[in-house]
Amino acid sequence: MDCIQITGGVPLDGEVWISGAKNAVLPILVASLLGDQPSTINNVPHLQDVTTTMALLGQMGASLAVDDRMHIEIDPRGMKSYEAPYDLVKTMRASILVLGPLVARYGRAVVSLPGGCAIGSRPVDLHLRGLQQLGAEVSVVNGNIEASAKRLKGANIIFDTVTVTGTENIMMAATLAKGTSVIENAAQEPEVVDLANFLNAMGAKINGAGTNTLVIEGVDSLQGAEYSVLPDRIETGTYLVAGAITRGHVRVTRTTPHDLDSVIEKLREAGADITIGEDWIDLNMHGRRPRAVDITTAPYPGFATDMQAQFTALNTIAEGTAIITETIFENRFMHVQELQRLGADITVKGNTAIVKGVSELNGAPIMATDLRASAGLVLAGLVANGTTLVDRVYHIDRGYEVIEEKLGQLGARIRRVSSPGSTHS
Repeated sequence: MDCIQITGGVPLDGEVWISGAKNAVLPILVASLLGDQPSTINNVPHLQDVTTTMALLGQMGASLAVDDRMHIEIDPRGMKSYEAPYDLVKTMRASILVLGPLVARYGRAVVSLPGGCAIGSRPVDLHLRGLQQLGAEVSVVNGNIEASAKRLKGANIIFDTVTVTGTENIMMAATLAKGTSVIENAAQEPEVVDLANFLNAMGAKINGAGTNTLVIEGVDSLQGAEYSVLPDRIETGTYLVAGAITRGHVRVTRTTPHDLDSVIEKLREAGADITIGEDWIDLNMHGRRPRAVDITTAPYPGFATDMQAQFTALNTIAEGTAIITETIFENRFMHVQELQRLGADITVKGNTAIVKGVSELNGAPIMATDLRASAGLVLAGLVANGTTLVDRVYHIDRGYEVIEEKLGQLGARIRRVSSPGSTHS
């Protein structure tokens, strides 16, 4: 098993480009199943979750072709199975996204109840209830969700809580339903908008993406489309925090600055000098220590829960005390224990972490617990004295494309090594 080894203490300096968004590409790949023709998806990041999704689609009978620039062509015309088995679903919660398209396009689906990061309860009941409202018969049998419908019918669906994957699943299903569907309290994330744009390129009729009310006029069929995935705002935010925590100067390119308003505001609060262009963001700390910033996570356009761990890491060495309130997932402070091993002063009470900034962290062996937490640990390693060894990096590989290479370009002393005691690299 691999580890990431970091020798901290180097202010980062340089330019890094941003990959396509993990949280947009997965639903877009799955949405290609709705078409009668092949689709081509561009700007696909080379990530473990993408590989898992491709394996899942291939297992169902879709044929996939990938070129050297990670352009993926998906041809759903060979579909022969409508089942997402446990061995693939357990590693990635996003597998549940096949549920809506399979029922809408093929009339049935069997999807194993999902796994993924251990960050708290993420009930799938909103997905199931939404499908039932569209006229599907849904049951849970032996750990599998079984759903079927001759043809879905438009409905008015109100989500109790904001759910990104729930919104995406029901939106995909509704594209082929008979009549008009309205989804209220819909997620407004840029990745949801990206999926809606892709579906519309296939011939869907979706209005209101980016607001809390989606109106979907069902159509009889969808075609294939060629589409480029939007840049990853969480990756962008992570590299900006890397610049801030190391008191450095980092420019991120091939990104969408307007998707990061809440993150940029907090980095300015921390003392960063930030300049923004059409597709780039420049952050300069001018060698200054960051100031502590309070964070409360919230659905988009609020502060993303996926950026909480990175800011927790930033606050560990910031001037002052910060209060971090996690409102989305109840178990998303598992990185705190690992940061404490580096010398961080953090107290957790319920869904709140109080972080008192210390003058320095010291390197130690630490372990990634989930995808975004692991990015926070890498950031802490960049400023810690001596060597930090981050184990279980497969969590990182699920959401960050070649993180050690990109940070290396910015001057970080970072490399991938075999875990102590590992028999293979």
